[in-house]
Amino acid sequence: MPERRWLPLAAVATTLVLWASAFVAVRHLGHDFSPGALSLGRLLVGSVALALVVLPQGLPRPSRRQWSAIVAIGLLWYAVYNVALNAGELWVDAGTAAMLIQVAPVLIAVMAALFLDEPFTRTLGLGLVLAFGGVALIGLSTGSREGTEWYGVVLVLVSAAAYAVSVVLQKPLMGSLPAVQVTWLACTVGAVACLPFAPQLLDEVRAAPASSTWWVVYLGLFPTALAFTTYAYALRHMSASSLGVTTYLVPPITIVMGLLLLGEVPPSLAYVGGVLALVGVAVARRRPREAAAVPSRRSAVGR
Repeated sequence: MPERRWLPLAAVATTLVLWASAFVAVRHLGHDFSPGALSLGRLLVGSVALALVVLPQGLPRPSRRQWSAIVAIGLLWYAVYNVALNAGELWVDAGTAAMLIQVAPVLIAVMAALFLDEPFTRTLGLGLVLAFGGVALIGLSTGSREGTEWYGVVLVLVSAAAYAVSVVLQKPLMGSLPAVQVTWLACTVGAVACLPFAPQLLDEVRAAPASSTWWVVYLGLFPTALAFTTYAYALRHMSASSLGVTTYLVPPITIVMGLLLLGEVPPSLAYVGGVLALVGVAVARRRPREAAAVPSRRSAVGR
């Protein structure tokens, strides 16, 4: 029975709202949980929740090559991404962090040019300049505010790089492994990598108010277990390029949530930088018309 066409769109919408809420939740929890402890708590909850879904269906049996990609995704997208983002949001607000993460599609395009024999076109070069010009403006705007530091911007960009590499690695897996299995295995790898933060997590759970602990549970169940699964499902039924464009909606959703729930918004110059970065991403994704009809290797690996 063919997949209903609306299911991938519903998966995308679910992912966007939950990921936007994650930026706000991480910013809120920065007072009660350190970056590593928050990452471990979130990933443990997500791993257990996903195990309850996956294990009754039997243990996944990835090939050795698939295991290599899954481990890399777990270390990068789940461990490095989360720790760096949690640390970065100690200094930058949720909306600014969401805008910075949108540099990832340009990084994906650059990696395709470097490692997949894709040409480094003028539009890609121009898009790269525009996107990082936007990042520079965001960095200047956040660095000028009291209580913020430029290295918060750098940490969020580390998250963007981890995300970019992981998307390239994950796309080929979607043709042969169920989305929920890939998500569970990678999430579990990330949780294991964060186990050194277990003593901090235990201490901080004891000291934190119950509401903050429940926010950690929320992060594990929804933005992690559910949203990463729906994203992987959508990635299986859409090209990575088309799916990547939809993530441009995350920053405005995050800014609205940040205003309503935290009472904070990015500085004015950050909006200019965010728009410039998104324009750069759009320019970098443009393909010459004559190349549009020719299948590219990039689409096969998840540009």
